[in-house]
Amino acid sequence: MFGKLVRYLDSIVARDPAPRSRWEVLLYPGVWALFFHRISHRLFNARLFFLARAVNHFARFTTAIDIHPGATIGKNFFIDHGFTVIGETAHIGDNVTIYQCVTLGGSNPTNGVGGKRHPTLEDNVIVGSGAQIIGPVTIGKRARIGASAVVTESVPEGATMIGVKARSTLVTAETYAKKFIPYGTPCREPCEPAPNQRVDELEEQIEALRKEVVAMTQALGAAHEALERAARAPEEPACKGV
Repeated sequence: MFGKLVRYLDSIVARDPAPRSRWEVLLYPGVWALFFHRISHRLFNARLFFLARAVNHFARFTTAIDIHPGATIGKNFFIDHGFTVIGETAHIGDNVTIYQCVTLGGSNPTNGVGGKRHPTLEDNVIVGSGAQIIGPVTIGKRARIGASAVVTESVPEGATMIGVKARSTLVTAETYAKKFIPYGTPCREPCEPAPNQRVDELEEQIEALRKEVVAMTQALGAAHEALERAARAPEEPACKGV
């Protein structure tokens, strides 16, 4: 049990650059929401629906995260921050990361039968803040859902979806980042740069560009002077006849 907890906390540290230790992660509302959900889900499967709901309501009150007791969640699930809603028939795979204010919502079945109403997120999916995934759609493995995207159709493996209604980016599934990237956005700069570091880098780039402009101006001036001298030079006399 302790080993599983350590591995879970380490998986969060690997995906979140903010914590300095596992102890900080233990204070995350997403960790506690998942802990309470494991309890409520067992009660739900045992058909102790009232008790399952009671645990769910307590978790929602303390973490601002609402996970229905019926939702199925795999290993190393991480909700960064909170204010997330996950519906009853949602199915979440392993190593899934969700940022704040995400809804895995249901759609009204046209046949009047409850059934599968909520999304399925396969392994290693990342869902950006504010995204809304609605209905019994499937988000393929390693797919990325951009911030505030609205997804109402299934997403293929490795795709990156943005916008309202969500559309695929021009990045092909073969070229997506296969390793986890914090916030789903690659960048050269560290997540917490030193004070004025970025400003100093920009100043260095501006100075380099200024030197290039000066060098180009001097080269153009020299070429212009050479052309003027050539134009002013007298023409060579023609060859004299014998």
